[in-house]
This record gives sequence, C-alpha cells and structure tokens, in this order.
Amino acid sequence: MSIKKRGLGRGLEALLGVDAAPGLAPAEEVRALPIELIQKGRHQPRLDLRPEALEDLAQSIRAQGVVQPIVVRPLGGGQRYELIAGERRWRASQLAGLHEIPAIVRDVTDAVALSIALIENIQREDLNPLEEATAFSRLVNEFSMTHQEVADAVGRSRAAVSNLLRLLELQEEVKRKLEAGDLEMGHARALLALEGRTQIEAAQRVVAQRLSVRESERLVRRLQEAKPADEQPPKDPNIAALEQQISERLGAKTSVRHDGHGRGSVVIYYTSLDELDGILNHIK
Repeated sequence: MSIKKRGLGRGLEALLGVDAAPGLAPAEEVRALPIELIQKGRHQPRLDLRPEALEDLAQSIRAQGVVQPIVVRPLGGGQRYELIAGERRWRASQLAGLHEIPAIVRDVTDAVALSIALIENIQREDLNPLEEATAFSRLVNEFSMTHQEVADAVGRSRAAVSNLLRLLELQEEVKRKLEAGDLEMGHARALLALEGRTQIEAAQRVVAQRLSVRESERLVRRLQEAKPADEQPPKDPNIAALEQQISERLGAKTSVRHDGHGRGSVVIYYTSLDELDGILNHIK
C-alpha cells in the first residue's frame, strides 16, 4: 500500500501487530492474481471514486503498470479473494484492461481488515475533511482507540484529530457543503461556533458570497454579537477570536470569560474522559 511521507505511527502497530500493519512483512510476497477472482471488501470505507480520476489512473497503469500492490484476503479456501486495500488501483486496472494485478495475500480477521482499509482511506491524498473525520470516528468507536492512538496511527497531532472529529457536530446541510468542496476546513471550523439554523444560514452566505476563511470568521463573530440580550450578552470580538485560537490549539471547545479588570477564566469543554486525557497531555 502506498504510504504518505508522514507514515504510520506506532498506534496502528499496537492495534494490529507489526505483521498486520499495511505494508509488506518479511515473510510476504507479491503475487499476480486474476482480477476476476477479487471482489470488493465488505469493510471498505466509502470512497468517492470519480470517473475522471479513475480514467487518469487507468492511463497511468496502461503506461507503467500497477506500481503498488493491492492487499487482499483469501475466501473459500483461497479460490476467491476479498479486497482489503487498493480499491482505486483494482478498479482502474479493470478499466485499463488488465487480467492480473499484483497483490499481497493476507489472512486476517474482520477487525484487522477493517482497520487496514480505514488507515489506507485516511491516508489518501484526496480524502476530504469530513471523510477523514468519519474514518477517525470509526477507529474511535469500533476499536476503542483514543484520540492520541488515532493520531499516532495516521501520523497527525492529537489536536488535528480532535479538530477533525468536531466536524461531525456540524449541521447536515453544512456537512454536505463541506463534502462537496463548497466549504473548506477553515470555514467549517469557524461555523462550529454557531448552532442550528444560524449555522446553516451562515454557511449559505459563505458559499453564495465566496467568503474567505477570515471573512467567514468575522461573519461568525458578527452573528454571535447580534444574538438577543436575553440569549447571551454580546461577546468582545477579541475574546471570540481568542476562544477560537485556543479551541484549535487544544482540539476542544473553549470559553474565555473576562471581567475587564484583568481577571477571568478559561473553560475547556470535553465529551469523554479520553478527550480530557488528550487535552491534559497536550497542555503538559
């Protein structure tokens, strides 16, 4: 499997064992398997396989062949195989007219198959932020991995993982705009400060007016300040900006309270003890 330069961290090795991590173990070899004997994996994360991107890859394969082998596991005594990693290469090879494809055959459990597929999916360069967040969420929920373990496994910081997971708190309509590429990660982070219909309407304005991330942050601050007095008092724009900076640094929602006399407090919100542990480790 193709690995980005940042590489896999020790978290995945701890989860799967060194021999199970995506890559070629010393005892394994690459085999040429008939494409028609390979079926799509049951545990494949959802991939956005754009036809034009597949055709580009197919042209490359026609010219250079499949550079990185796919990973499969045997089914029915080895008569057929289930794809674990490399769906784009497998589909593009079919488009290119190949009859065989280089593959690593690995006899692994459902859990390991899922984890390998997820890690490869996370490390795809064209994965959008929401797809990454969904994959991180599956690692957390299905494998009981902490945010730090996920970060170690995919070569990211814990704060980056936590910030991506926060995207799942967005309103569904806003998620769709992020998934479609109408919003960038920076836009989404700013919009997280809003809730409900206000968040949706702000996202619509960002897209319609083609606002930059900085302009979107200013829009969010104006909307926060415009809330009725009985909902919450107006927040100083500088305090709102400081809250966002701290939240992004820690990967958690924060609130800064300042009384104007040099005194105040910083409140850090968390949704689980795991998240709290990660925040504390980040502060140390």
